[in-house]
Amino acid sequence: MEIHTDKAPAFPTILTQARRSGNLVFTSGTVPMRPGEKSVSGASIEEQARLSIENLSHVLKAAGAGLGDVIKVTVYLTDMADYRDFNAVYKQYFTQPMPARTCVAVRELALPEMRVELDAVAEIAPKTQ
Repeated sequence: MEIHTDKAPAFPTILTQARRSGNLVFTSGTVPMRPGEKSVSGASIEEQARLSIENLSHVLKAAGAGLGDVIKVTVYLTDMADYRDFNAVYKQYFTQPMPARTCVAVRELALPEMRVELDAVAEIAPKTQ
């Protein structure tokens, strides 16, 4: 099932914001952009991290999940010098038990000003009756 929300940036011609398969939600990369805008918002890693995670949260909410349901995150940073500052923001949004996580340095992202992108897998608990 395809997931979509107008509260997060969308690129409908090339990808979907997320897909749900059974109880799992797989998100596409969320980026530091505002819905409907074509440019990056925020210059600092903190601003970009915050917006990227908030966009992730909106996509998860549209799927019936939240950040507390995330079981795996992959973070892409264009500069590993941003690692500590990114983590300071990340810890404001994710709590124990922390999701499994991979953080990799990449040479560049889709736009030159973009410093971070992340994707996630979330598990939605089955409804009990």
